[in-house]
Amino acid sequence: MADLPADVPPPERRGFRFTLTHQIAVGLAIGCLVGALAPDAATQLKPVSDLFLRLIRMVLGPLLFTTLVAGLAGAGGKLAGRVGLKAIVWFELATTAALAVGLAVGNLVTPGAGANLADARTRTLGHFIIQGFPPGLRDKLVSAIAAATQLPKPKTFDEFILSAFPTSIGDALARNDVLQIVVFSVLFGLAVSAAGAKAKPLADVADAGAEAVFKLVGFVMRFAPFGVGAAIAVTLGTNGLEVLLPLLKCVLALYAALIVFFVLLFTALRLLTGAHLPTFLRAIREPAIIAFTTASSDAAMPRSMQILEQLGVPRRIVGFVVPTGYAFNLDGSTLYLSLAVLFVAQAAGVDLGWRQQLGVMLVLMLSSKGVAGVPRAALVVLGGALTAFNLPPEGVALLLGIDALLDMGRTCVNVVGNCVATVVVAAWENAIPADAPIYGSHPRPRPR
Repeated sequence: MADLPADVPPPERRGFRFTLTHQIAVGLAIGCLVGALAPDAATQLKPVSDLFLRLIRMVLGPLLFTTLVAGLAGAGGKLAGRVGLKAIVWFELATTAALAVGLAVGNLVTPGAGANLADARTRTLGHFIIQGFPPGLRDKLVSAIAAATQLPKPKTFDEFILSAFPTSIGDALARNDVLQIVVFSVLFGLAVSAAGAKAKPLADVADAGAEAVFKLVGFVMRFAPFGVGAAIAVTLGTNGLEVLLPLLKCVLALYAALIVFFVLLFTALRLLTGAHLPTFLRAIREPAIIAFTTASSDAAMPRSMQILEQLGVPRRIVGFVVPTGYAFNLDGSTLYLSLAVLFVAQAAGVDLGWRQQLGVMLVLMLSSKGVAGVPRAALVVLGGALTAFNLPPEGVALLLGIDALLDMGRTCVNVVGNCVATVVVAAWENAIPADAPIYGSHPRPRPR
């Protein structure tokens, strides 16, 4: 190798850096060990997990408001309408693919074969009621168990539309109602754009606010390794492996289906956008791990938005597509629902033909929209779907014991699916620079 000129410094060798991703991975591993080996101690870590989620939710509302207003203030209504239409088209395509994968794996693996719904009803409502208990205590036990398995009712279409519009933005921010914050921010951003030069100071304040909130997200993420470790420890310590074993086939079927969907999703991302997959996968590891361990899309959303902007996706698209997908693009949840309906049908000995399964897809495609803010949203929709197809509602109780483990996987896919959707919509808009980091070291060819 020829010597370099004296005035040219030698290239720096990049050593190993213990990045935030590595710290989160270590926190995850330690949390798993604590949850498995010391479950009683693990459950005491819940305040640490709750604190991390509170910090994330603290920045969520301001982040959505400032990014949406700043993005739409300069772009106007045409961009919002165009990006919104393209996002909805992609959301529906991805949701349909997720439902199809769930049904395909459910038919192939038959995870419900061998499960006994009669036993599920006995275990859920009567197994812990001992006849020797005094009547008063017995009644309290029955009430407590019934309350634990009671689910809120799903919203009707009219209720969903009305609930999207806040009566007060302060109330929406206080409750971190993502859909209401998005609706108000879009309308306010369009109003700022329509006001023109007179409202430019507001647009500048929103842009500066977005920069400040992104910095705040960086500060909060330094606590992520502790929050992630505590969250997984609490999950394992509370549920234990004994809950998993009886329904292990169902859990494995779901995660196999999620992996198949990931392959399809990343293949579509590569073909449609030309994105460099290793770069994209490295970038989304952090929000994916956070979503998996906390089973909360809220917890991963700020970091997802920050990373997508670092990859080269414009802020105006990130701020619009990511929170909108939170309500309309629940890929992991819809996949789980289609698989869960087949699981219950198989456990009940009911043979669903292909016509009925197409009906299941249609019902779930419509009923799964906008339930992100409903507690145990997937179970709520599942209960409605079981009723619609005359399947035993005890199927919900059967899955309730392992729902925490299933929720981790489907939430992770929800977050990753929204990241993919944002990149696809941005590439469809031709809004990503050719030399953006998401294309790695190979700039994307300009379209002819």
